[in-house]
Amino acid sequence: MAEIEGGGGGHKKGGKPKGKKMSTRVDFTPMVDLGFLLITFFMLTTSMNKPKTMEINMPVKDEQITEKDKTKVKASQAITVLLTENNKIVYYFINETTGEPETPVITDFSKGGIRATLLGKNRELFEKGGYKNFDSIPIYKEMYRMNKIDEATMRANISAIKNNKDGLIVVIKADDKAKYKNLVDILDEMLICNIGRYAIVDITDIERELIKTAMATINK
Repeated sequence: MAEIEGGGGGHKKGGKPKGKKMSTRVDFTPMVDLGFLLITFFMLTTSMNKPKTMEINMPVKDEQITEKDKTKVKASQAITVLLTENNKIVYYFINETTGEPETPVITDFSKGGIRATLLGKNRELFEKGGYKNFDSIPIYKEMYRMNKIDEATMRANISAIKNNKDGLIVVIKADDKAKYKNLVDILDEMLICNIGRYAIVDITDIERELIKTAMATINK
């Protein structure tokens, strides 16, 4: 039990005697109980932050797809993104006729850089496949926010859009000069650009030479 006690009064020598001063005693025990009650109240009423995670859509194994179909999908829908020094990105598409890489393009992580490329190509593939709901993801999120649909329905609709068979496939590779932040940033772009199918793959020696050749053009 916590308490404070004041000392009693005394007499001055040769002076008029004073009345006896009563000691003061303050009990702080109820304050401890109040403190615990307040802590319990805030713990029960405060909303906890939900963990922020990144959704990764894993491919579904389909025994019906032949090796010829797999090659065709990669040639017509794939883009290879190479991360390199100075926050630069070198990307290229595969020529559908020759099967060889087309001329590489250098870009960056700005809004008009790799994001514009991914969004434009993904929308182009969706429209080419006759799918018109590419821009519906924000609509589903807003409907969920307004409690018009539940979370399961929202996620199912968004997943159906992202995993559409006509959508863009992104192959991500990084050389030794790229930063870890670059990999995190490009994964964020996958989420922003509604890319449902992407993979992180080891870079090849040929692609390292391709980066050197492409970077040499801007260093002249």
